[in-house]
Amino acid sequence: MAAPALAAATLIQAGLPARPAMAAPHGMNRLRENEAALPDLAFTDAEGRSKTMADFAGRGVVINLWATWCPPCVAEMPALDRLAAALARENIDILPLSSDRGGAPVVQAFYERTQVRNLGVWLDPRGAAARALGARGLPTTVIVDRGGRERARLEGDAAWDAPEFLALIRRLTARGPAEPLRGA
Repeated sequence: MAAPALAAATLIQAGLPARPAMAAPHGMNRLRENEAALPDLAFTDAEGRSKTMADFAGRGVVINLWATWCPPCVAEMPALDRLAAALARENIDILPLSSDRGGAPVVQAFYERTQVRNLGVWLDPRGAAARALGARGLPTTVIVDRGGRERARLEGDAAWDAPEFLALIRRLTARGPAEPLRGA
């Protein structure tokens, strides 16, 4: 009997589980995968310049709709910051679109206070992007592939930096602009 099998058999004989059940990371069970056209989205950067998803063509994107006054949004922001750091060199952008009415100064003060270092300041103060995406509340996160298609959506907060989420985001954002959808 091989050593790992022997160890597992010994644990089972002792009445102990061979391996503790691994729980899915927080939020994983609420993620809905899909393949949908992404609507036109308009938002601004920290300097007030208008941006659209065309500015991110050919890149994977994780859009997070949030606000500094939203407790679940605040709770997941450190994980999004770590996600941005982990994916920085992989052509996958994290776009936290803030709906705060105070604009960039409010978001920048929040980032400084909470030590967020890897996320840019992106603004959706009038909620245009949230409406275009059909978001039902905050936070809502949408994963977009390199071809500009929505691949998944999650309503509520999540442990975005968990290895399972990292692997899933890498997989979902991998398809490029020339690659067809399944069944297309």
